[in-house]
Amino acid sequence: MSNDNWDHSVDIVVVGSGAGALTAALVAAIDGASVLIVEKGEHYGGTSATSGGGLWIPYNHLMRAAGMQDSAEEAMQYLLALTAEDVAPEVVEAFVEHGPAMLRFLEEQTHVRYESMLHYADYYQDLAGAKPGGRSIDPLPYDGRLLGEEFLRMQPSHVQTTVMGLMGYTNLEGAVLLSKAPGWLKVVAGLALRYFSDFPWRLRSKRSRRLTMGNALIGRLRHSLLDLEVPLWLATRVTELVREDGRVSGVVATREGKPCRIRALKGVIIGAGGFEHSQQMRERYLPGPTLTAWSAASPRNTGDLIRAAERVGAALHLMDEAWWGPTIVMEGEDRARMLFTERSMPGCIMVNRRGQRFVNESVAYTTAVQAMYRPDAAGNANLPAFAIFDARYRRNYPFGPLLPGGMYLDWLQPARVRRRFLKSADTIAGLAAQLGVNGAGLAATVAKFNEFATSGVDADFHRGENSYDLLYGDVRLGPNPCLAPIAEGPFFGVEIFPGDIGTKGGLLTNARAQVLDTARAPIPGLYAIGNSAASSMGRYYPGAGATLGPAMTFAYIAARDALRT
Repeated sequence: MSNDNWDHSVDIVVVGSGAGALTAALVAAIDGASVLIVEKGEHYGGTSATSGGGLWIPYNHLMRAAGMQDSAEEAMQYLLALTAEDVAPEVVEAFVEHGPAMLRFLEEQTHVRYESMLHYADYYQDLAGAKPGGRSIDPLPYDGRLLGEEFLRMQPSHVQTTVMGLMGYTNLEGAVLLSKAPGWLKVVAGLALRYFSDFPWRLRSKRSRRLTMGNALIGRLRHSLLDLEVPLWLATRVTELVREDGRVSGVVATREGKPCRIRALKGVIIGAGGFEHSQQMRERYLPGPTLTAWSAASPRNTGDLIRAAERVGAALHLMDEAWWGPTIVMEGEDRARMLFTERSMPGCIMVNRRGQRFVNESVAYTTAVQAMYRPDAAGNANLPAFAIFDARYRRNYPFGPLLPGGMYLDWLQPARVRRRFLKSADTIAGLAAQLGVNGAGLAATVAKFNEFATSGVDADFHRGENSYDLLYGDVRLGPNPCLAPIAEGPFFGVEIFPGDIGTKGGLLTNARAQVLDTARAPIPGLYAIGNSAASSMGRYYPGAGATLGPAMTFAYIAARDALRT
């Protein structure tokens, strides 16, 4: 393609509009480049907008300011134990080195603001270098009114990160609500007051303009880009990467039904998500059984740019992995709901069809699904799997769309939720029959678990023995706040699936976020970040925010590298 055939020309083309993509565009624009963001969907923000919005950044300035000690050496020790042979050490080192710099850059030069979650522990507390808190940080709430009409073009929050699908809350507020910690009623009252007092906006939209979690992050990034007048084209699908004389020089996209050739003078940065909603790619690469319906990620993420890059010679890596997590599927919703906390609350267990527990229910969500797929010594799979709990749990804690029964708000839920979501029975045997679970096995498991709850020691899976498990314990319970008996009927059960919040496999990149070809050489002009790239975190999930933290860090690296070359 000759230079005179381009319809549009900029220094940097960014494909996608999640947190990584917007960060790359923002860094490049602040450094003086002309930038164009192209997004396939009708809304910007991607899965990032529906996420918790947290970042996992070791040795960040916020934790140090709060008195939490950390070091690059400890972070490397922890990450190298997790990534093992799956990630080049120099890639891990680049993340540890540049993550704190990325965060400080954004806080100093943009509207992005965070606070440290001092008690949100790393997920693998048994590994050297793990920290009991501080590496995970939470976005501060943001006033969506500052975006004007651009607010309505943002991807709305996932329903599971709101109260009744209406009011957003921060991760710190959510921790208070879930644990019923002192002051939780005040938190609820404050959320409601802020929501219903936004008048006359309430007459126009149900969406809250007090943005939290992923919406707060995306709102702050978009506000910063609007200040710099960086264009973002929605409903623009990239169909081809153009490679000339060995270098990726631009993209071909479809916009308003017509092809559009966009030249990238300095580079193309791919931040378009993974392949979680491509059933064909899931069946080709991921362990089975697998369904797109089990994913909690954006339905727009179908691996288009991974395949486009593969066509110009890019290598793939870690294609059999995802950011796993147990999910439930609700009728009428466009994506699954991740069980981040429900399985961890005391009095809920996960069992297989034999009625047996197979994992510490409070472990990191990636580890939980890896256990669901892993067969036992006899070769029996742990799928299908079920969450089991009782009336005491149902009264005290939320589960999926259901608020705690003690709040007496079930009548606000549609009939499909109230009547068809949970299976219930007055006895464990009756529940087992409804779920298709071995009755004797489930009865024995519940009896054994109840003994653990009484003693405070989970002799089988050691639940409640580290600071991460305790995150979702109930401080009112003892001797172990993570354990409570399943003894009060009626009893409830729901099938849970090996879901995800995105795939981990993608384009193989180096420490500069450059895409590598099948000979492991960089493809000039092509960069990949976020779930479009093979994860720099390997097969595990170091801590809350370990998807967005690396995505934004390598976005920072990619933008600056592209402008240097």
